[in-house]
Amino acid sequence: MFDESLLDNPDGLSRADLHGLLRGAAESGARVRTAARNAAEAGVGGLRPDGRPRTVLVAGPGPAAGSTADLLAAFAGDSCPVTLIRPAGVAPAPGALRWALPGWTGPLDLLLVASPDGTEPGLALLLEQASRRGSSVVTVAPAGSPLAEATVQARGLAIPLTTTPYEAAMADRGNGGSGGILGDTSDSVLPTGPGTLWSLLTPLLALGDRIGLLGAPPAALESLADRLDQIAERCGPAIATYSNPAKTLAAELADTLPLIWTEGELAAAAGRRFARVLAALAGRPALAGELPEALTAHGTLLAGAFAAGADPEDFFRDRVEEPEALHARVVLLREREPAVTSPIPAARELALHRDTPISELEATEGNSPLETAAELLAITDFAAVYLALASTP
Repeated sequence: MFDESLLDNPDGLSRADLHGLLRGAAESGARVRTAARNAAEAGVGGLRPDGRPRTVLVAGPGPAAGSTADLLAAFAGDSCPVTLIRPAGVAPAPGALRWALPGWTGPLDLLLVASPDGTEPGLALLLEQASRRGSSVVTVAPAGSPLAEATVQARGLAIPLTTTPYEAAMADRGNGGSGGILGDTSDSVLPTGPGTLWSLLTPLLALGDRIGLLGAPPAALESLADRLDQIAERCGPAIATYSNPAKTLAAELADTLPLIWTEGELAAAAGRRFARVLAALAGRPALAGELPEALTAHGTLLAGAFAAGADPEDFFRDRVEEPEALHARVVLLREREPAVTSPIPAARELALHRDTPISELEATEGNSPLETAAELLAITDFAAVYLALASTP
């Protein structure tokens, strides 16, 4: 059940936010600045690349790695292929996954590994594979973690992951420290906060700029941090729902099946990220698709059991004790005002024809690609957090 009144109760939101998710989202700009500084201190600025790599391979545990690869691919465009490496199975070591490089990987390729905790033993073996094949290796992981140490052994570049003191304290409490917020459930896993993406992504943006993969000089990263700060002010818990785009979106998505339709490469990456965050933080299913293909892929959902007017049962039955059925809601994410050839009007027409409500989010005109991504990602991250905090089992 979704308690919309909680959205305009900052104290209530604070009490419900046991894992510090709102604070993590609000600190994204500060994370970008610190992560950029950490990347510079790790030696990214001193690299002397021999041109762009043939292919960039990205690996890492959890949904953050997928979002990182998606965004790097969107920023790189046609300059270089960016490929996500997924686990190929379970390794013999307890709790380890098996990772494997593509057979063609060699000295012309670059392996990037992004890990929030740096403890996955299978990734250390992946670094060994890359080292044997002569590939360059860069990791973003906590300083002193097994993955960071394995990077040094593989003669790669280890960039320390940016964390905040508050985040470290929350993790310690959640893992059984004094006054644990999870009580005796020490085996529970704290959710990965929204700010973690920027801790992982920012050093790789700086690296990508250095090797000519994308444009993210120090000034652009500072503008990115400034934009994240501005969005945090617009979407903060003290801002009322009627003027807060994240709270508005959260309220619109309550008790719905979001169909996230996107136009543009950055919007597509943000849409897939939104679907992952809705599942991971709010426990809500969502489907992401790129236009115009999404019109065909999801069109049947707007006419079947998830349609706005679908209710196969008796209209006069007592619904007081029954949960409300999920109905589809279209969420349009776009990078700019639709062009003449845009599929956005067709998407609106299809949704309206099927009596399906629509939410729309468009980045501010004139943004750089980094600022466009920041706007789409930050607002949807805040919306997922509000949806999670205002929902009860």
